[in-house]
Amino acid sequence: MNKMKDLVWLFGINMFISAFTFGGGYVVIPMIKKYYVEKKGYFDEDELMKIAAISQSSPGAIAINMSALSGYRVAGVKGLLVSCIAAILPPLFILAIVSAIYSLIRDNVIVNAVLKGMEAGVAALIVDLIVDMYAMIIKEKQWFFTLMTPAVFLLNYIFNINVAILIILCALICVGKVLIERRRISL
Repeated sequence: MNKMKDLVWLFGINMFISAFTFGGGYVVIPMIKKYYVEKKGYFDEDELMKIAAISQSSPGAIAINMSALSGYRVAGVKGLLVSCIAAILPPLFILAIVSAIYSLIRDNVIVNAVLKGMEAGVAALIVDLIVDMYAMIIKEKQWFFTLMTPAVFLLNYIFNINVAILIILCALICVGKVLIERRRISL
């Protein structure tokens, strides 16, 4: 019975998050934190950041990946499937409706104002997420990772280096760091 309650909760919360979270995958992270971590305690912030990293580096939409992995963490494969379906339905319906009436709303001043207002809210959520993620990195008290974040930002912002290249580079650097540390320990 408890598993069924979890599946119903997963379906409802993922429908809610998907329906009311505009602006892309990264905006979903604070919502998942609020409901899965803070309200239900299904996992902690550290695990949330790991799920976010896997979701971001996996093919597909970050929001769908986050919902699927979070659902899997709560209720296994059934949780993954329920969460994934629930996360897909709202945008599917919204896009179907918008596509049907696009010519009517394309130049609507009110619709454009609402979208501009949503952009500001999304930007604030993303900044909040960045601050939270960086605070977690700083808590680990590892200067290497603490310095890596602003360095990667500067490489992207100033030198316009492709984000995919930076992600691969960071992954390789971290793997190298682990291998070097293991070698030191074994000597």
